Amino acid sequence: MSELTLTVMRLGFLAVLWLFVIVAVQVIRSDLFGTRVTQRGARREAARPQPTDRRPGQAPPPQRQQGGGGRGRRGAPTKLVVTEGTLTGTTVALQGQTITLGRAHDSTIVLDDDYASSRHARIYPDQNGQWIVEDLGSTNGTYLDRSRLTTPTPIGPGAPIRIGKTVIELRK
Repeated sequence: MSELTLTVMRLGFLAVLWLFVIVAVQVIRSDLFGTRVTQRGARREAARPQPTDRRPGQAPPPQRQQGGGGRGRRGAPTKLVVTEGTLTGTTVALQGQTITLGRAHDSTIVLDDDYASSRHARIYPDQNGQWIVEDLGSTNGTYLDRSRLTTPTPIGPGAPIRIGKTVIELRK
């Protein structure tokens, strides 16, 4: 083999090796920091005109909850309960805010589960006051009544949501 062929093969091997290192670093980075999740109403809230009739130093008017947030409707769930897994018995009050589930430390419910992603799923109210569960691109999936979620899906009281070994339910 000629010297030119050996040099080209060495450079090609070096390029493939660096490509492997870069991809490995990106995978580790995404596993540590997760994906960026934006709230659905964030764009609409930013675009909404702000009232200008306030005096400086005056507190802003209280924001009303849209969709009821699980309160005010009869039969609507009022809490989220962990029924299986390491956090069995943990309860979170539903007050109209988004609930995030995953291994990340800033999640509402931090799951100590090898099968959970750092940003695994979220549960949020829609405009009609119904609660929606959404998988956030997790590796092992989120299951509602034994079926894997592929789109944001409404959940009713008592329906089990499974993330790895953890099962969560909405209750009244």
